[in-house]
Amino acid sequence: MPLDRRADLNSLGLPKAPADTRVVVAMSGGVDSSVVAALLKAEGYDVVGVTLQLYDHGAALARKGACCAGRDIHDARRVAEAMGFPHYVLDYESRFREAVVDEFADSYLAGATPIPCIRCNERVKFRDLLGTARDLDADCMATGHYVRRLAGVHGPELHRAADPARDQSYFLFPTTPEQLAFLRFPLGGLASKAETRALASRFGLPVADKPDSQDICFVPGGDYRAVIERLRPGAAEPGDIVDESGAVLGRHEGVLRYTVGQRRGLDLGGLREPLYVLRLDADRREVVVGPRDRLGARHVRLGEVNWLGDGPLDGAEREVLARVRSTKVPVPALLRGTADGAEVVLLAPEEGVARGQACALYAPEGSRVLGGGWIRSAA
Repeated sequence: MPLDRRADLNSLGLPKAPADTRVVVAMSGGVDSSVVAALLKAEGYDVVGVTLQLYDHGAALARKGACCAGRDIHDARRVAEAMGFPHYVLDYESRFREAVVDEFADSYLAGATPIPCIRCNERVKFRDLLGTARDLDADCMATGHYVRRLAGVHGPELHRAADPARDQSYFLFPTTPEQLAFLRFPLGGLASKAETRALASRFGLPVADKPDSQDICFVPGGDYRAVIERLRPGAAEPGDIVDESGAVLGRHEGVLRYTVGQRRGLDLGGLREPLYVLRLDADRREVVVGPRDRLGARHVRLGEVNWLGDGPLDGAEREVLARVRSTKVPVPALLRGTADGAEVVLLAPEEGVARGQACALYAPEGSRVLGGGWIRSAA
């Protein structure tokens, strides 16, 4: 565990014996958080497992491939029993709906493309659950995320995982310095997921071969449109599909069915070249389309910025790496702070930059995460 290591500190960077160090482990029921709990228990820490019940959606609770499902609660409990530490299930359903689910639906209806997993980390797991960990007299809280927490000159720093294929720093950009001081990420230094599964097998965990979660926990089968229509019945209003000049090319059944960069599902026949969604205008109920060479964006405006760099984020221009979607790699950019957030200028155009997505920021050299913000506009 590459943390704050000194001779007088334990492996979690705290000046106490492991047996005197209480660690709350956020357990999703998957292999990653289960291995974290098992590792810490094996090292002699006072481990308390906590699992959040976030969403009760009938059959969705039992399906495979989703996080925070009913099967996962059962699996987390089995791991705790096998390793011999207490485990609690907390009902956060109301809080989760208020903080994550409602905004998810409203954002899509407003023509944005939200990322509920980041909001869940920001508003539930790293705020409410972290507060619960403090109420349990924990010295720190550990999770199964693949990022690293390293000691820096000015305090703990957030860094990308050692394994680029597993790095989850994009989803943790809102983590504040105060939260980072309390959090630990024991898996961030592992070279591959295979090492995690090998540890699970070594500890004899019942989840050693459990598949990774794939879906958003409250979206059964990945059909987010059905969830939005259930939460906001009748809110999806039909409108026009138009080109950039405003010429009507077809009709749609609601902007929530589209996102920037999308090609399939437009149902536009007789075209000489493929057209892609360039932007969504929810107020006018328009889906604006154009050729692929119009998809590139360089100027990105951010709101709700979380800055983890040294010194204030002011109007001075600085070099960074920017990651505008979870599936993309960080690319060179220029960053400057503004009165209401920040502006990012990508050195080369990026496709599919959508309002509502996140932009994570990184140091131009090395692995340090500098924070990020929510994309308000891109051009």
